[in-house]
Amino acid sequence: MNPFDVDSFLATGGVIGLCVLMFVETGILIGFLFPGDSVLFTAGVLAAQPNPFAKLWWLCLVVPLAAAAGDQCGYFLGRRLGRSVIEGRMMRAVGPEYVERTHRYFQRYGPLTVFFGRFIGVVRTLTPLVAGFSGMPHRVFTLFSLLGSVVWASGLILLGYFLGQVPLIRDHLEVFIIASMLTVVIPMAVGITRRWLAHRRERAETLAAVDPDTD
Repeated sequence: MNPFDVDSFLATGGVIGLCVLMFVETGILIGFLFPGDSVLFTAGVLAAQPNPFAKLWWLCLVVPLAAAAGDQCGYFLGRRLGRSVIEGRMMRAVGPEYVERTHRYFQRYGPLTVFFGRFIGVVRTLTPLVAGFSGMPHRVFTLFSLLGSVVWASGLILLGYFLGQVPLIRDHLEVFIIASMLTVVIPMAVGITRRWLAHRRERAETLAAVDPDTD
């Protein structure tokens, strides 16, 4: 199964594959790589077709629970490993700006960040980790996690379900999926490229300072 080929992923993995993906997106550090929004929207579109891969009510029930379970895993991972969990090589590749943004959200909005973080790309992967090592009470985290998971997952599934009955959307679904994925991939790629160029520039300046041209 390839989670980036959304149609084939849902056709092969079904509801179980969808739930696993939702769990991984916030429960494991590599979750930011997966197109959660696109998959949920597409699941709703496919549920509106004559031969749906799953019933709409079933998707709206089990998928939010899987997403909330992933939050729990991320929360306890952050609590156990502490801040070091976001200081590894993979998180450095993602970029400090996402971590800083998540911290700002927590400082400004507190537990509401757990709810609204669900709707912001990479931030939803980092939110449970930050909540865990920052000492947010588990009950508070769980409440806002459940609310956010239900609104986010069920909302996107329902949006796909109703828009999936519109011929323009249904007939050009691949275009909408790619556009949705690019909103996450492009900013991340730009950030990684900028950090790589900055690192090369700093290294060149350091070498020039250590071994200046004597000509």
